[in-house]
Amino acid sequence: MTDQLEGGCTCRRVRYRLKRAPIVTHCCHCSWCQRETGSAFVINAVIESSEVELLGAPPEIFDTPSLSGRGQLIARCPRCLIAVWSHYPTAREAAAFIRVGTLDDPKAVRPDVHIFRSSAVSWLALTDGKPAFDDYYPDRLAIWGPDAMARWEKLMASRS
Repeated sequence: MTDQLEGGCTCRRVRYRLKRAPIVTHCCHCSWCQRETGSAFVINAVIESSEVELLGAPPEIFDTPSLSGRGQLIARCPRCLIAVWSHYPTAREAAAFIRVGTLDDPKAVRPDVHIFRSSAVSWLALTDGKPAFDDYYPDRLAIWGPDAMARWEKLMASRS
């Protein structure tokens, strides 16, 4: 990743900068992400919310349903309604799941792992060599590595 990636919505009202590299980047193939994005999958870069610097107008937060029943908070531009990131129940507002497609250079961040492959569209071949799991992966450390795990543990401890 290049330093301090920037991104935002289509109308450029909501703009943000990542102040450091993501903890992990998921390519999620679940049917809920397919529905939410209108695509075959979504790529989310997980990062501490404190490491996302707002450069423009703040997004509007929408509480939406999820398969878990615990919902998710989706940050959208109040004008063009593009989703720029989400907050999931595990970490809530402490972690942002940045929609990589909203980065000015989405090619700068590649997925570390494919999740929920069991609901992937049948015509999509995963050929990038990244680990792929039918559901969520069973061992974070194996995917994330020790530095990312330390960041996540610090993030979760700050919520207490």
